[in-house]
Amino acid sequence: MVSTLPSPHAIASGEIRLDIRTLHPQIVTWRRHLHQRPELGFQEQLTAEFVTKKLQEWGIDHETGIAKTGIVATINSDRNGPVLAIRADMDALPIQEENDVPYRSQHDGMMHACGHDGHIAIALGTAYYLSQNRHLFAGTVKIIFQPAEEGLGGAVPMIEAGVLKNPDVDAIIGLHLWNNLPLGTVGVRSGPLMAAVECFNCTIFGKGGHGAMPHQTVDAVVVSAQVVNALQTIVSRNVDPIDSAVVTVGELHAGTAHNVIANTAKMSGTVRYFNPKMEGYFSKRMEQAIAGVCQSQGASYELKYWRLYPPVVNNPKIAQLVESIASQVVETPAGIVPECQTMGGEDMSFFLDTVPGCYFFLGSANPAKDLAYPHHHPRFDFDETALAMGVEIFVRCVEKFCV
Repeated sequence: MVSTLPSPHAIASGEIRLDIRTLHPQIVTWRRHLHQRPELGFQEQLTAEFVTKKLQEWGIDHETGIAKTGIVATINSDRNGPVLAIRADMDALPIQEENDVPYRSQHDGMMHACGHDGHIAIALGTAYYLSQNRHLFAGTVKIIFQPAEEGLGGAVPMIEAGVLKNPDVDAIIGLHLWNNLPLGTVGVRSGPLMAAVECFNCTIFGKGGHGAMPHQTVDAVVVSAQVVNALQTIVSRNVDPIDSAVVTVGELHAGTAHNVIANTAKMSGTVRYFNPKMEGYFSKRMEQAIAGVCQSQGASYELKYWRLYPPVVNNPKIAQLVESIASQVVETPAGIVPECQTMGGEDMSFFLDTVPGCYFFLGSANPAKDLAYPHHHPRFDFDETALAMGVEIFVRCVEKFCV
């Protein structure tokens, strides 16, 4: 692990302007400060205080306390123009950090294991640079510091609170530091980038009894096993092979002893897909499959199914803008990765359902520095060189969009 602060010369790319390269060590300092103080969704008090203090220090107009801990900073040019929003999420995960670095988490059982500390630092760096260089763009930039992305959907109360209004946002962009891509690359594409996230809980009700007398029972374990198999045929035999989808049963609990046939079995899982037209399909088809198996076995069931996030779908024009900018910052053509889809989900999708925009991946893995552990791993960390790249890409998007 690299623990010393990088110098401006540590950034090799000549496409990152000198002012941002000079600012980079400070951006790293902010990131490490935040990394030491992770907070869970809707509890980001220290994080919000840190962001607020910086915005006040720089004289940037901002509103706090949105959706509990959210913040919106507004940077106006002296010229009329469009409104571009930049979104950064702020929450951490309930993971005990295992990295041996000076900036490791000081909060027991909590860790920035997905890069959100880097997202905040990049957004702060962008805010600072734009506030000092308002002459470089026209119109308005709104920077949204959003709480509770990790499963709690903090984007929704932010939108409901009007963060995309007054002034109305014309487009929105955001990035995710991405250890699935190497440093120096950007994953960007039009259309679906990340999957819809839907969840389910199902309880199978059978009739328990003695393990030696199965004829007197309805075995909830056997029924649940058939249900699991039946659910796998939804994708393999009901979904168009051109459309990617996943049905995963992640939990299955049944039984209390080796010689007792279980009375109930409980399972839970997740469904993922890219095509927005498939919304509502899986809940209906899953109900049919479970009902059919239970009827054939003399069992009953209870199914709870809910939608967490819609798919992240990028607007073609804004995605083209981001790609054209990113290709100036990273080495092309290998540096642009259009085949970067993932079945992971993100509540940036709610913003993109409201206004046109683009969410993209900024490569941050560097195996040579042992910085390639996957997201949500207790040893997750990333190459901080990506921070300056993120600021440069955001600033260039502002300069090109806000004209």
